[in-house]
Amino acid sequence: MSRKEKNWWIVAGVLIVIYALFPVAWIVSLSFKAPSDLANGQFLPTDPVSANYEGIFTGAGGDLFLPALRNSFGICLIATLISCILAMFAAYAIARLDFPGKKFILGTALAVAIFPVISIVTPLFNLWRNIGLYDTWPGLIIPYLSLTLPISIWTMSAFFREIPWEMEQAAQVDGATTWQAFRKVIVPLAAPGVFTTAIIAFFIAWNDFIYGISLTSTSASRPVPAALGLFSGASQFEDPTGVIAAAAVIVTIPVVVLVLLFQRRIVAGLTNGAVKG
Repeated sequence: MSRKEKNWWIVAGVLIVIYALFPVAWIVSLSFKAPSDLANGQFLPTDPVSANYEGIFTGAGGDLFLPALRNSFGICLIATLISCILAMFAAYAIARLDFPGKKFILGTALAVAIFPVISIVTPLFNLWRNIGLYDTWPGLIIPYLSLTLPISIWTMSAFFREIPWEMEQAAQVDGATTWQAFRKVIVPLAAPGVFTTAIIAFFIAWNDFIYGISLTSTSASRPVPAALGLFSGASQFEDPTGVIAAAAVIVTIPVVVLVLLFQRRIVAGLTNGAVKG
């Protein structure tokens, strides 16, 4: 590229970064603003305060936020683990075995992934109330699998297709069973893809709001996105914008930490799944 083209690409990249990070910076700024400072129209707080962060960890805010944070970590980790295990076997079968209906299964998984969640919340709410899963961890883990499992199958099947079939055959020639070849050869080679899939599945479950607000009613299993919608001010005339912004910042930190710590594995997994040959 010419020097002029490079400069245009640099300018475009900077604009995209600013566009992506501006909402995050705005939320961080709101989290340090006092209630009287929220409507002044300024980007930065006039007098930064930490009362919003103190409010989500103490008093009524702590009783609402801390159990929700625990629930989100537990439910999302369990849903991600189950989703990755099931998707690993399903993706291996789709990539390695030739059987009727393989494309139909992938198409069905894609259809489930794009199916509007709001359309099934009401019947699921009634069903969960009847069988005793309403406001429980399993009552959220099972619906979360419908969000994470389809994308996990699609992502992992791409990685398994890139692994040479001859490596598994060589392990079987050396005396390994099919299960041993899968566990000791295929899974380690597909580890970047599995790890990338796990991160994506965790993010999808972590960000869900509709299931969390519809299928829970107490702090026993309510996740963080649903809890954020229940924050209130000190009085009915006070807007809890600053407290919600502080909670949003705290909730975003685990996601940012995961990406920063494992960005090389994520990039390696995505590129391995995208390159053919």
